Amino acid sequence: MRTRDRRATAPDRSAAALAALLLPALAWVGCGGWEFGSGRASAPPFIEAGDLEQIRARGTLRVLLPLLERRSYLPRGHDVLEAERELVEAFARRQGLEPYWIHVASRSDLIPYLLEGKGDLIAANLTATDERRSQVAFTVPVGFAREQLVTRRGDDGLHGPADLAGRRVAVRPSSSFRHTLEALRARHPEIAFEEVPEHVDTDEILHRVATRRLDVTIADSNLVEAALAYRDDLRVAFDVGPDRPIAWAVRRESRRLLAGLNLFLAEDQLSARHARPAFGDLGEIRERRVLRVLTRNSPATYFLWRGELMGFEYELARRFAREHDLRLEIVVPRREEDLVTMLVEGRGDLVAAALARPGPEEEREVALSVPYHYVAPTVVARAGEDAPLTPQDLAGRAIHVRRDSPHWELLDRLRREHGFALHAAPDTLDAEEIIALVADGTYDLTVAPSHVVDIETTWRSDVRAALVLGDPVPLAWAVRGSNPELLAAVDRFLRREYRGLFYNVIYDKYFRDPKKILRHQQYRARAGELSPYDRLVRTHAELHGFDWRLIVAQIYQESEFDPLAQSFAGAVGLLQVLPTTAEQLGLERLEDPEANIAAGIRYLSWLRERFDEELPYWERMWFALAAYNVGHGHVVDARRLAARLGLDPDRWFGNVERAMLLLSRPEHAREARHGYCRGGEPVHYVREIRSRYESYLATLGQPDAPAPRTERATL
Repeated sequence: MRTRDRRATAPDRSAAALAALLLPALAWVGCGGWEFGSGRASAPPFIEAGDLEQIRARGTLRVLLPLLERRSYLPRGHDVLEAERELVEAFARRQGLEPYWIHVASRSDLIPYLLEGKGDLIAANLTATDERRSQVAFTVPVGFAREQLVTRRGDDGLHGPADLAGRRVAVRPSSSFRHTLEALRARHPEIAFEEVPEHVDTDEILHRVATRRLDVTIADSNLVEAALAYRDDLRVAFDVGPDRPIAWAVRRESRRLLAGLNLFLAEDQLSARHARPAFGDLGEIRERRVLRVLTRNSPATYFLWRGELMGFEYELARRFAREHDLRLEIVVPRREEDLVTMLVEGRGDLVAAALARPGPEEEREVALSVPYHYVAPTVVARAGEDAPLTPQDLAGRAIHVRRDSPHWELLDRLRREHGFALHAAPDTLDAEEIIALVADGTYDLTVAPSHVVDIETTWRSDVRAALVLGDPVPLAWAVRGSNPELLAAVDRFLRREYRGLFYNVIYDKYFRDPKKILRHQQYRARAGELSPYDRLVRTHAELHGFDWRLIVAQIYQESEFDPLAQSFAGAVGLLQVLPTTAEQLGLERLEDPEANIAAGIRYLSWLRERFDEELPYWERMWFALAAYNVGHGHVVDARRLAARLGLDPDRWFGNVERAMLLLSRPEHAREARHGYCRGGEPVHYVREIRSRYESYLATLGQPDAPAPRTERATL
């Protein structure tokens, strides 16, 4: 185990020297041209207008995207934006290039940035209009969409353009929808135009329509369809126009790049693949170049964290797909839909979802792979108590699990023998929520699969694995019984990877969080000092208007002042900065305390600016801290859910934090743009930082900024 030296201090490099290092990258961010944590890169941004030869020489393909349309939502099936990203990555791999995602502040900046040489390719669900064709060259279509008039559910009086008299249609001025709207207004002058700021993305516009902040809007059908997959408060009133091509854009003089893209896309035939079920074996899958993987949105399988798609099953499946030069399409059904049934119906090629043996009816139609993981039913108890050590110690205790749990039958047999009470938990609760109810004392004990218990105990210390019941059960992937070639390929892959280097790395990443390793040294503050890094924190906190004591409280929560700390997702150092974030800032040595503090504070400031300026000072801070922990998108989802539940979406404590806890429930996660969220973690994170910050204030005095409110919400 690596020894960590808590006595490490900042290097002698001055703040001025570090500022000189940061200024070029921060200037680029300041002009809206870069987003934190969103790409892969080995060099800072640059200007170059070359063709494919120059791109190959540098080894990176710079791809322009709008700031808010990065991977900031959870793809649940065929998703046009995710498909474009996967296509770009596949093209780049074929050319021996590394994709480098450049996020601009507004869609109106895409073509100017391309023409100025700040990127090589626009891949952003861009409609190939005549006006745009006069400026750039478009590839063959990657898809098609038609413009639709969208309103909220219940607004049933709109059937055609004539019904828009007196209504306000909200669109971004630079969008192709503006031209469509002007054509409608030429025929129906009573229609009003409402301008939406360029930085507001389509999903947010649709949300504002659904919540009556905007009247109606025009949007592309593919994006509307994606929104309707997780919300039911919108309605398509009518189509505004015919299908139009969605394509990628390059500079008109980039002829070789355009030819290479067109050849690649023509072979791919993206637009015709996904309309019908498919049952073919590996040969047919290779022809369509897409592997459809059925899974669940959960912390053990597939989820979104700080804008990154993650999950043990997801990473294994992605590695398998890339080994066969396939693009991965994740299909997440609704909770009531059965994964194996969908596989048999041809709506996916492979189930990768911690699957135990299916029932006898299903087993006749599917084939299971060799095992790749083993889990055992595990009793979960509160920490700090004398937990049961044997089945006999369960006498007189009460165990809560769902009646449809795979452990119910086992527990029903054991209760007669060992004298414990077995209670059915509500069907709406998943295993993680039931564990949380054990932690707070609502339930006595529960039983969950060991891998779920492992995940929960990587971030919470109020529960423990108390007893394993029965032998470990193998988990496997499933394919249709009529696909022996795919099964053989899966078996070869899993046999090779099981307990190999890649497998062990991602297993430790999800089930053995290194942040839980016991630290052997504790920093003891001297009089008037909170940490060894107070001077550095003061310098960088003041640049962004933060109280330095709040940042010190955050550093303790992130790393306990350990400059070598590393998270399950690869975040590094005192403020647990992701390497992709550091790359955007031109920094390489995240273990360096000053560079890490500078990057983390800059990122926290960027997050704070994404919340409404009208919010009270401290509410913006709590929202920003929660977003630092779990991602901006999940906080947006929690605010939307809070409003639906009659809570105040502008207050964190006692309001949005309550909604955040609910995002782990399937009925709420499936209606959230960003899907499942382990909501207890950001709730705990913000509360711990506030509590420690208040103790710092009591020790060192009050801040210059308004003091936080100290009301205590009952969760």
